[in-house]
Amino acid sequence: MKILISSDLYWPTVNGVSTAARTLAQGLAGRGHEVLVIAPSQNGKKYKEVDGNYTIARTASTIFPFYQNFRICLYPYREVKKIIQDFHPDVVHMMGFLMISQAVMKYSQKYDIPMVSTNHAMPENLMDNLKRLAPLSRPINYVMKEYIVRFHKKTDYFTMPTQSALDIFKLSTRKLKIPVEAVSNGIDLSRFNPTPPPQSIFNKYKIPTDKPIVSYIGRVDAEKHIAVLIDAFNRVLKKHDAHMIIVGKGTETANLQQQARDLNIYDKITFPGCVSEQEIVDFHKLGNVFCMASPVELQSIVMLEAMASGKPVVAVDAGPLKELCQDGRNGILCETDNDKEISEAILRIIDDPVMAKKMGEESIKIAATHDIQKTLERYEQIYTQVINK
Repeated sequence: MKILISSDLYWPTVNGVSTAARTLAQGLAGRGHEVLVIAPSQNGKKYKEVDGNYTIARTASTIFPFYQNFRICLYPYREVKKIIQDFHPDVVHMMGFLMISQAVMKYSQKYDIPMVSTNHAMPENLMDNLKRLAPLSRPINYVMKEYIVRFHKKTDYFTMPTQSALDIFKLSTRKLKIPVEAVSNGIDLSRFNPTPPPQSIFNKYKIPTDKPIVSYIGRVDAEKHIAVLIDAFNRVLKKHDAHMIIVGKGTETANLQQQARDLNIYDKITFPGCVSEQEIVDFHKLGNVFCMASPVELQSIVMLEAMASGKPVVAVDAGPLKELCQDGRNGILCETDNDKEISEAILRIIDDPVMAKKMGEESIKIAATHDIQKTLERYEQIYTQVINK
């Protein structure tokens, strides 16, 4: 099958959308399909590159100043038209709704190419980083959600990573008049598994080996509410000597580091910044409990990775997170932005090794249902369905 994937956010930009899109591309190519991804250029000019087993067509782009490491394509229509004409895809899969995907939709309709689309975005992912527009965030979020719905209903098949995500947008087959389904982003269980971390990761980043580690891995931006985690960790330190790692980079890094200094706990937190793909795997292995305070996730790939690595999790009871962090089974759910409740949940886990071990084992079982091979198989079935139709 010749599969064209479009994504306005793509590797090496680090976030859930780019991770999901790249994992899908690599996985489909690994199963014998010819895969071409259309994504923004990283230097402004159009070019092609080979990423292992598939090709990326990079379209001309410009820097988008309001989002970390994001380049946007302002008018990619001519480039997209030629790419589609040259590639002759059997099916296209749009992993977004911005300019590249708009152009892909236009020419897929023109050339009668079946379209599958997936939404990974919440308006809050952008608006929480545009503080000057905070007074207008509610009406803007509403308009953006309506636009997202109108865009995707023009395709032949629509997916989101979780049923809870579909419920947030109030989407169904009946409403959109096209098939609608929850399909997990999936993770590579051959990479993320419950094996011990290498000693080198402790040595390189000077992480203590004799204290419980509270971990967060992901983008370090405002909508992730990491400041709440730091406040919670400060409460933990009043009762338990521990260490925290905040892995990733983003617009909030400097603010969070200053927050840690103001609380006089900077030496208790490691900020490794942006690390390699292998180091992400290693960091997941060394944590004792993984925490996610973001209330605007549509699945949370990083939490799935932590669970596959055998970790108990603490998360806020918002949106799809409860599908992964199943309260009392593999973790503890807390009220959004309640740092006191989050700290108590962390303490319960690190103070009870037996419970922590049992929760970690349950995390592995839940993560196993999100094996990327199951995701790839389901998308192959969906592609075949829309092509035959």
